[in-house]
Amino acid sequence: MTVTHQVTPGVHRQDVFPPPPPTQLTGVPAFLGRAAAGPYTPQRLTLWPQFEAIFGGATSGDAPDGFLADAVRGFFDNGGTMCHVVRLPRALSPVEAVQEGLATLDDLDDVDLVCAPDIVAAAPWPVDKDLAPVVQAQQAMLRHCRQRGDRFALLDGVPAVDPAAVAEQSAALTGADGAFGALYYPWLGASGTDGRLRHLPPSGHVAGVYSTADQRVGVHKAPANTVVEGVVDLQVQLTAAEVGTLYGQRVNCLRALPGRGVRVWGARTLGADPAWQDVTARRLVSTIGRWIEQFMTGLVHEPNDVRLWVRIMRELTAYLDGLFQRGALQGRTPAEAFYVKCDHETNPPAAIEAGVVVTHIGVAPTAPAEFITVRVIHGASGVTVGVA
Repeated sequence: MTVTHQVTPGVHRQDVFPPPPPTQLTGVPAFLGRAAAGPYTPQRLTLWPQFEAIFGGATSGDAPDGFLADAVRGFFDNGGTMCHVVRLPRALSPVEAVQEGLATLDDLDDVDLVCAPDIVAAAPWPVDKDLAPVVQAQQAMLRHCRQRGDRFALLDGVPAVDPAAVAEQSAALTGADGAFGALYYPWLGASGTDGRLRHLPPSGHVAGVYSTADQRVGVHKAPANTVVEGVVDLQVQLTAAEVGTLYGQRVNCLRALPGRGVRVWGARTLGADPAWQDVTARRLVSTIGRWIEQFMTGLVHEPNDVRLWVRIMRELTAYLDGLFQRGALQGRTPAEAFYVKCDHETNPPAAIEAGVVVTHIGVAPTAPAEFITVRVIHGASGVTVGVA
């Protein structure tokens, strides 16, 4: 939008306000949580000040202990560019509130991440506190993402000093639905929106890390080994052994590494199937599915014949080849990385008569290098160091 008022000949400056960025395909979270004011319907934000204008502050009104504002600000501080925010009603239980908030997201096509930072109560987490309400609400998020097929939940671990509580939480969330979400621990030490230093759930900051990785590389870039901005400390300083144990239990840890800042250290889902243990594989396949759905919608009611099949194969091959060229698929050649099949074999006469077009695709997602082994070989001629 451009506004100009010129009454005198000469050179005039125009202030141009560019339109919002085009809809992104990935890295767009929906935040569900408590707020001091504002509507209970999704609000699209591209700047942090918009949150304050719509929802008010985080330490006044009816949300004295909410983390929604902190999560959204953490998202923008870490490179996020667009999100949707849904204010949850306080009168409902956590599970009911989350379910109601998720229902409001049904008509949004650009959301692919879901965060609910107010599910978990503030730190410190008592040793004997019941995990059931937290698990039930987070299971609702995972179930929503799986039913949609194109969304991924970023879940907050409970703010317990003892990692055993988070391991128990992870075990309760692991399953088929768990492939559509990842769990992060411990909580972050950061300055809240009120200016005070306190512990915050990590999902908002991690969502910014996801969004930045998607913008710079793509969903095939693991959102890990990345500095988390706006963080000065962690609630719990985990040892390398504890990180290893938790990672084996599908918990993605945050670590404060000397001279390297606080970093996300892990990219595992909560899925029980080893084929879906990597965040990148799950999100890549979901993204491919979303693109195919958008592309195929324009082909409804086209004549179901060889010309349509060739067009489908051509468009899908071009899209998947683009992913291969960007390093999203593994293999030395495109033929090793993916295949697309849409012909008489996949579309027999019965399918054609039923008005159905069947296309088979296969992809080989790249896997992150989680373990790099450095071999130190001691011999008579000296020591040789090599990476295996």
